[in-house]
Amino acid sequence: MTESIQSVSFLIFLIGALVATALVAKALLDRTRVPALIGFMALGFALRLADDRWSILSERADFTFEVLAELGIIVLLFRVGLESDLQGLRRQLRSASVIWIGNVALSAGLGYLVMIYLLGFAQIPSLIAAVALTATSIGVSLAMWRQHEALGTRKGQILTDVAEMDDLSGVALMVLLFAILPVLRETEGAVSANGEIFRALLGTGGAFFLNFVLFAGLCIAFARYGEERLTTAFKRFASQPELMVFVAGIAILIAGVAAWLEFSAALGALFAGLAFSRDPEAVNIDAGFSGVYHLLAPFFFIGIGLAVEVDAIGAALWIGLVLTLVAIAGKVLGAAIPSLLTTGSVGSTLIGVSLVPRAEITMIIMERGRQLGDWAVPAELFAAFVLVSVLTCLVAPIVLELLFRRWPEDVRS
Repeated sequence: MTESIQSVSFLIFLIGALVATALVAKALLDRTRVPALIGFMALGFALRLADDRWSILSERADFTFEVLAELGIIVLLFRVGLESDLQGLRRQLRSASVIWIGNVALSAGLGYLVMIYLLGFAQIPSLIAAVALTATSIGVSLAMWRQHEALGTRKGQILTDVAEMDDLSGVALMVLLFAILPVLRETEGAVSANGEIFRALLGTGGAFFLNFVLFAGLCIAFARYGEERLTTAFKRFASQPELMVFVAGIAILIAGVAAWLEFSAALGALFAGLAFSRDPEAVNIDAGFSGVYHLLAPFFFIGIGLAVEVDAIGAALWIGLVLTLVAIAGKVLGAAIPSLLTTGSVGSTLIGVSLVPRAEITMIIMERGRQLGDWAVPAELFAAFVLVSVLTCLVAPIVLELLFRRWPEDVRS
C-alpha cells in the first residue's frame, strides 16, 4: 500500500513538473520562433533518458502517459477541425484542390519510392511513412504570414485552404491504411494469391467504408441538428468556462465512439471540431478551449519524445536526413508547380515552403504505427520521423523569413 501511495505521489509530482516545464519552455521558445513542439519532444526524450538510467517510470506511469498522450491527440485534432473554414474552402476549392493533389501525390509517391528502393524498408513501413509525409503543420508557418500581414491575401487564403485539405486527407488516409494493414500483413510476400488478397482488401475496405459512412452521417446530423441546440440550451444555465469544458467533453465522447468503431480517436476528434466549427460561437469556444489545449496538447509531443529508443538514434540519423529532403521536395515541388498559374512564382514558392513543416498529424500517424510494433514502424524509422519533424519545423520559418524580406511588396499584392 505504501509503495502504491508513493508511486501515485511521484506520478502527480511528475505530471505537475512536466506541465510547468512545458509552459515555461513554450514561453521561452516563442521568443526565438522555434516551435514549442520541439521543446515538448525534447522534454519527453529527457524523461526517457532519465527512465533508462534510473527506472523512474512504473507501469502505472506508462499507462497514465499513454492516456494523457491520447487526450493530447484529441485536443490537437479537435482544434484543427474547429479552426477549419469549410465555407471558405468551398470558395477556393478549384485553386486549392489542384495544389493539394499535387503536393499530396508527390509527397506520398516520392516517400514510398525512397523508402522501398533507397532505404530498403518493407511495404508496410513504407506505406505508413508515405501517408505521414502527406500531412503538414501549417501553424508553424502561419505565424510568419501573420507577422508580415500576408495571411489575409489571396495567397494566404489559398495556403490555409490547402493546409486544411492536407490535414483532412492525412487523417482519412491514416484511418483507411490502418484499416487494411492487418490484411496487408497477412498477405505480405504472397505472390500466387493475388485474387484472394484483392478480395480480402475489398471486404475489409467495404466494411470500413460502411462504418465510416455511418459515423460521418451521425457527425453531420449532430452538426446540423444537434450541436447548436445543445450548446444554446447549455448556455442558458452555464458560464462560458463551463461551456468550454462541456464542449471538450463532447469532443472526447465523439473521439471515444470513433475509437470504439475501430477508426481512430483522432478521426473522431477531427469530426467533432468540424461539427462545432459550423457554430458562429465557435470562435468564443476556441478562445475558452485554449486552457484545455495548452494543458493537454504538450503531452502528445512529450509522449513522442518518451517513445524514442536511444539505441535507434544512430541508425535514424541517415534515414531522417534522407526523409527530410523527401519531405521538403514533396511539398515545395508538389505545391509550387501546380500553384504557379494561380499565385505566380512568388506565391507558389511561399506556399510550397510553408507546407514543409511536419508535426502533429505526421507524428500521430507514426505513433499509431509504432503502437502496432516493429513490423509497422521500426524504432529507427520512428526516431527518424522525430528528426524530420524537428528539422522541417526549424528550416521552414527561417526560409520564409528570408523570402518575405526579399519580396515584401509581391507578397501582399
